[in-house]
Amino acid sequence: MADLLKCKPLDMLMHEASETGEHSLKRALGPVNLITLGIGAIIGAGIFVLTGSAAAKYAGPAIVLSFVLSGIACVFAGLCYAEFASLIPIAGSAYTYGYATLGELFAWIIGWDLILEYAFGAATVASGWSGYLLSFLEDFGIRIPPRLTLAPSEKLVFYGGHWEHLERIKDTLATQHINPNTLPTETGLFNLVALLAIVGVTTLLVIGIKESANFNSGIVIVKLAIVVMFIVIAGLFALKHPALVAANWHPFIPPNDTGAFGHYGWSGIARAASVIFFAYIGFDAVSTAAQEANNPQKDMPMGILGSLVICTVLYILVSGLLTGIVPYGDLNVSDPVAVGIDATGVGWAKILVKLGAIFGLATVMLVMLLGQSRVFYSMSRDGLLPEWAGAVHPRFRTPWISTLLVGGFVAVFAALIPIEILGELVSIGTLLAFVIVCFGVWILRVRRPELHRPFKTPMVPLVPILGILVSLGLMASLPLGTWIRLIVWLIIGMVIYFTYSRRHSRVQKLVPDKVGVAGD
Repeated sequence: MADLLKCKPLDMLMHEASETGEHSLKRALGPVNLITLGIGAIIGAGIFVLTGSAAAKYAGPAIVLSFVLSGIACVFAGLCYAEFASLIPIAGSAYTYGYATLGELFAWIIGWDLILEYAFGAATVASGWSGYLLSFLEDFGIRIPPRLTLAPSEKLVFYGGHWEHLERIKDTLATQHINPNTLPTETGLFNLVALLAIVGVTTLLVIGIKESANFNSGIVIVKLAIVVMFIVIAGLFALKHPALVAANWHPFIPPNDTGAFGHYGWSGIARAASVIFFAYIGFDAVSTAAQEANNPQKDMPMGILGSLVICTVLYILVSGLLTGIVPYGDLNVSDPVAVGIDATGVGWAKILVKLGAIFGLATVMLVMLLGQSRVFYSMSRDGLLPEWAGAVHPRFRTPWISTLLVGGFVAVFAALIPIEILGELVSIGTLLAFVIVCFGVWILRVRRPELHRPFKTPMVPLVPILGILVSLGLMASLPLGTWIRLIVWLIIGMVIYFTYSRRHSRVQKLVPDKVGVAGD
């Protein structure tokens, strides 16, 4: 059992972090690239979709407080990621941090678990992206066969002159008392659009990290401009109609008249916070680029925490203005921001809102695929995956085989697996990673308090404990079926570990007295 809990020595990790040459990753990312990577991963469909439904069903105008609460919850984990990313600037993110503090078995578990967050996350986003692209192109009379934008068994309904994903629009139909069975329906055959999107992003990631980061930064600037455009338009409208805003914000915290938990009141704020928490998922992917940062000790904390702060401010502004200019009960629709634009009378901006969602999801795909290929790269370097998975292209200086493998896997999943199943697996996989990273920071502070930490998580162990409790609480709110899938996934991972990874592990082959608690 002791062998299974061998930690990877910090001196070995630091040696790997300092490697240069054609077989190592290229250091090319500055603080702006890292912050935009974080924003690219966080701002996706969440800001355009979750805000409205959570306000309408749970919190009312107090959705603003829910975003504050979720942002604070993410900061607990973000602070722990920032300490590790500056201390151990290696591409493996939570996998590497677990290896350095909790041992090889936990490292394997978290590395295998990260596939749920990054690979399945990219597949989920690609599946959703195809639906937004379909709707956007239809505005210009361009028709894609709807059956090629869905996984098998998923359904589209024809509503409002567009083919819409039934899962995305079902709340809108329920609000308007429309039975979806009365609408024209198409059932998915194969999500070709999602597959092609993943192929395109994978190609870009193989070509180079700098090119990928610059592409991401450009798209992030566009989608931030669209979000800011909404804030400006809605803000000016609100200033001209203060009585309307006051009426829509009263009461700011709608009373819980039914007594049911989560239906408005303070419990509704908490319920909404747990729903919109997943709009923040992605900031941790910044840590997978640590080995490609120019100055990781300084820039990684800035990238992780900077992107979190910027996105939290934007979420608060959008949700506050949206509930101010539209009664919160009217926001339980698939496109609440577009409803808000309609309320201002600036109709032309609706196209830009859809464009923002498309751009938002495109960058999420890029960052998720980048994160997964870097985790595989690190696991291969440790011997837990075959050596070819860690091969670096001599010209592009990217882990090209891992990137192609991950891209192919994700493309197939995005084309064939329904988005609802993928989304729940992403959530539980991400939260488990948060738990292990928070626990790892606490453990390393106890075992190696003398280490120089360029960035230190404040109030240890309070902050890690709060991060663990919040993450476990959100995991507990997920359906039983999601837990069963997680357990089955981890069992599959254990079979691979004991049949291959343990026998090829570099750490297992080290002299026993050279390995123990990280750096001992």
